[in-house]
Amino acid sequence: MAVGKNKRLTKGGKKGAKKKIVDPFSKKDWYDVKAPAMFNIRNLGKTLVTRTQGTRIASDGLKGRVFEVSLADLQNDEVAFRKFKLITEDVQGFNSSSDNHRSINTV
Repeated sequence: MAVGKNKRLTKGGKKGAKKKIVDPFSKKDWYDVKAPAMFNIRNLGKTLVTRTQGTRIASDGLKGRVFEVSLADLQNDEVAFRKFKLITEDVQGFNSSSDNHRSINTV
């Protein structure tokens, strides 16, 4: 039997060593979603977007997202029964402004 080093064990470190697990939420930023000016409540909420990395720009990942919101939430009116789909048009800093995409009647 030959005496020597086992190259497989020394080359890769410990046998069966586990990779360090990275939390996927550490690579994301929170952006505020703003409603159009025609509504009483402008701030709809927040959404997660992956940070800018290399050629992937975070604002491009946010543009075109569609948010479904009820009219009751936008006007502080419990009786309002319509839903609006708002699409993100513009991103400035951590604020994204949206525009009316379409309206849905619910009965």
